[in-house]
Amino acid sequence: MTTVTSPSPIISMRGVTKRFGEFSALKSIDLDVAPGEVVVLLGPSGSGKSTLIRCINLLETYDEGDVVVDGIRVEEGRNLRQVREEVGMVFQAFNLFPNLTVRDNVALGPVRVRGLSWQAAREKAQALLARVGIGEQAEKYPIQLSGGQQQRVGIARALAMEPRILLFDEPTSALDPEMVGEVLDVIRTLAGTGTTMLLVTHEMGFARKVADRIVFMEAGEIKEIASPDRFFTEPSSERARAFLDAVLNH
Repeated sequence: MTTVTSPSPIISMRGVTKRFGEFSALKSIDLDVAPGEVVVLLGPSGSGKSTLIRCINLLETYDEGDVVVDGIRVEEGRNLRQVREEVGMVFQAFNLFPNLTVRDNVALGPVRVRGLSWQAAREKAQALLARVGIGEQAEKYPIQLSGGQQQRVGIARALAMEPRILLFDEPTSALDPEMVGEVLDVIRTLAGTGTTMLLVTHEMGFARKVADRIVFMEAGEIKEIASPDRFFTEPSSERARAFLDAVLNH
């Protein structure tokens, strides 16, 4: 299945296959994402959603096919750093450095990768922490924050690199239910800024509100691509209908 959304997609995947031993996690994936588009990946656990987005910045190496980000083929070598500078990632686990303050967790990337001074990077970090609603927590350490606050630090850290693309790998699945909303609110705000975003999530109501397109996956394949309204009201595949029935009527 190939869906071309723009003459010049910022992300293009062609025939992308990923195997873990005998198991095929991705089976010849074709997908284009336009600049500024918000794409949400849905599907049952183990369907390949997280593997797909991790191939975009080569956190997961793919076995066959091509991934191109803003005209650069994603592969090991000198271009990989350039790709990763354009692609920010927010993980399911927060992956913060426990020995650094919240502010320095956010400032570290611009210092090491962009060559900013610590002073400039910390000023930038403070502004980003304020943007995600936790500016007053800057001097604390991650262990002193709630899960929702830590995930907002993770989002600020990704934004600090000024990426053109943001990848979210189930950013709320490790959170207590009462903390989910605060993180989704931050992501929803970001979705209106023109940053290209790919999100893996199990939050159906959020997916419907924020997505430009829904990509539904099962068993390593894209089974359906549709607008949110079409997907949630008239899914074209039987498998998508069964999935929605299971998750919406749970």
